[in-house]
Amino acid sequence: MTQPQGAHLVGSINFDDAETTLRTAAQHLGAHLKRIPDGEVGERFHWIAFQPDRLARAEGLERVGSEPIRLRDLDVRPVKLAPGVKAEELILPPLGYADAALESWAIFARLLDEGAIRPGTRFQVALPTPVGVVGSFVAAEDRAAFEPVYQAALLAELDRILAGIPHESLAIQWDAALEFAIIEAAGYRQQSRAWFEDVWSYPVERLAELVARVPEDVEVGVHLCYGDAGEKHFVEPTDTANLVRFANELGAAVGRLSTPRVLDWIHIPVPIERDDQAYFQPLSGLDLPARTEFYLGLVHREDGAEGARRRIEAASEFLETFGVATECGFGRAPEGTTIPLFETHRAVASAW
Repeated sequence: MTQPQGAHLVGSINFDDAETTLRTAAQHLGAHLKRIPDGEVGERFHWIAFQPDRLARAEGLERVGSEPIRLRDLDVRPVKLAPGVKAEELILPPLGYADAALESWAIFARLLDEGAIRPGTRFQVALPTPVGVVGSFVAAEDRAAFEPVYQAALLAELDRILAGIPHESLAIQWDAALEFAIIEAAGYRQQSRAWFEDVWSYPVERLAELVARVPEDVEVGVHLCYGDAGEKHFVEPTDTANLVRFANELGAAVGRLSTPRVLDWIHIPVPIERDDQAYFQPLSGLDLPARTEFYLGLVHREDGAEGARRRIEAASEFLETFGVATECGFGRAPEGTTIPLFETHRAVASAW
């Protein structure tokens, strides 16, 4: 059985503030981590669910529906263009990602200076893809026109992050989830939220463009996701075939761009019940550069190290080198489960 090397924290972590997240992750997993996120605290607790409240502040956008749809203190109703408004006329407010990253970076930098975080560890900032936000929270008839507007605003957030955090200490993770909802819906002839015809090449090319916007001296990775609402996937993947295809096509697309670069890491999920070789078999076709770290999200709180080892054994038939992670962020897991999850990562993987 392969001994996994290293661990990866996908994003959200079940603590109330960034300092607790950073300190605790460094204390329990420091030697296993190349990067530490701030836990996606505050309004980011449920991934992109805070974006509708941000977008609704823009003049020219309206909510869909008259009654709020509450997720704690968030209103997750989608937005739509007001009558007579063109998408290109919109001026979007700050999306919140840069402000959060810069605030948490100040804490991360202080902890580095104190020695609480190991030298060389990078600060990880997760950003959604425009496909994810637009497909989730924009009215269907407005998605095609609104996507470039949102992408411009998101890239402005990225630029602020790049300007405010030393590049040698920064890592950017692009989170791709709705892409797989669209791909799977097409495969099962379900209703799709896509506003584009080719459900493979379009999201791959869009994500490759985002990857290429990250400078070479900043690490960049991708989290491929099947959702985590209520700790459930929107559909259970049959196996890793679509994940492998997407990863391979993304790597090729990044290499074809005018400013090509190599992904520093890719992460994919592993459902808790999948410790069979059939799930992992498509990984034998994974075609990534040697430099790209590959993380399997096979750590689950429900069965700990024992379950993780079963999934590691099955994956080892098809992969020689990989690290471990949970299948998604665990900011919405039950209270008191975070440190045991850290301990499971440490139990099944070696340090870097």
